Amino acid sequence: MTVHTSDDRWLDAPVETVFAFMDEPSNQAAVTPSLTRAERIERLPNSGNRAAYEYEMFGVTFTGEVRATTYEPPERIVYEMRGDLTGRIAWRFEPEDGGTRLTYAADYEVPGPLPEFLLAPVIRWYNRREVRRLLANVAEAVEAEERAVASSLS
Repeated sequence: MTVHTSDDRWLDAPVETVFAFMDEPSNQAAVTPSLTRAERIERLPNSGNRAAYEYEMFGVTFTGEVRATTYEPPERIVYEMRGDLTGRIAWRFEPEDGGTRLTYAADYEVPGPLPEFLLAPVIRWYNRREVRRLLANVAEAVEAEERAVASSLS
């Protein structure tokens, strides 16, 4: 079953700060609710990451790797997922009103024996909730970092 999810959020932080934060796999694990592990395996020739992940959904753990196939700092990162989940995750970082419009979009295949008509509504609900929480967590983390930097300079 193919799942698509996307959402965006404005963050009160510069594009470069948001990009640098999301370019670190351990930060993604810290802000993504169901991502239990993400660690860099290597920096690729395009300077993007190849990272191992563990993702838990409904008590089932999925493992695999992501590889940055598109890496355009500070505008965009596109990951191809391999392993238990296959698909694509795209991050877009756009300057907007003195901050950053952060957009997340993913398309991936969910394995399993249950029919799509049973799984699709639940997985869509779960993913919408997860992406909203992810974006809120990123905003909280990078905005706190920006406040800390600003207070250290004053």
